[in-house]
Amino acid sequence: MADKIKCSHILVKKQGEALAVQERLKAGEKFGKLAKELSIDGGSAKRDGSLGYFGRGKMVKPFEDAAFRLQVGEVSEPVKSEFGYHVIKRLG
Repeated sequence: MADKIKCSHILVKKQGEALAVQERLKAGEKFGKLAKELSIDGGSAKRDGSLGYFGRGKMVKPFEDAAFRLQVGEVSEPVKSEFGYHVIKRLG
C-alpha cells in the first residue's frame, strides 16, 4: 500500500451538491474546472482542487479512508466529513 498519495477534491456543503458534481464529471466536465467553480475549500480550489501528496494521519478520517481506497484516476462517491461533502480524485 502507498505511504503517500496525491489527490484533488471538490468540497461542497450539501450531499445534493456533491451528487450534482458527480453528474457533471460523468458528463465530461473537467475536475479542475469544477473545483475552481464550486469548491468551498479556497486554498485547493485555486489549484484545480489539488491537495498534493499526503500520508495517513494528515486528513480527517472519512476523507483519508476514502482517498486511500481509490485507484489512480478514480473518483469517489460523496464523502461526508465535518467540513461538508468531498468528491475526491486520486491522482497518484
